[in-house]
Amino acid sequence: MSQVYIPGTCNLGKSEVRRRQFVALLGLVLSGFSAVSLWNTALATRATLILPLFVFSVGYVQSRKKFCMAYGFAGTFNLGKLGELARVSDPADRRADRKMALRILLEAAVLALALTALYLLLTSLF
Repeated sequence: MSQVYIPGTCNLGKSEVRRRQFVALLGLVLSGFSAVSLWNTALATRATLILPLFVFSVGYVQSRKKFCMAYGFAGTFNLGKLGELARVSDPADRRADRKMALRILLEAAVLALALTALYLLLTSLF
């Protein structure tokens, strides 16, 4: 794992990646409980599963890419201890980070939508 800030590629250290993995796990657990409790409800109610699935998706995509969406939008990075942020000074690097942050947002949204659609299909069949 890179412990060097790479614009648009890596803005998280090990402890921050672990935090994103925890968020993904929390989102997955919440999604599982929600999926079971929403199974026999109306379609619109079942569609709310997208919320915990989005939490899972954001944490998952960020941990896989070793890039924090919020840090990318804010022009910061953290390769050290939790909470020790540093600013990105180069405007070109900030642009690259914002581009990656938007990509993560899009990928997480697509993943959450796909998983929700699969859930809705399964619940309508069974």
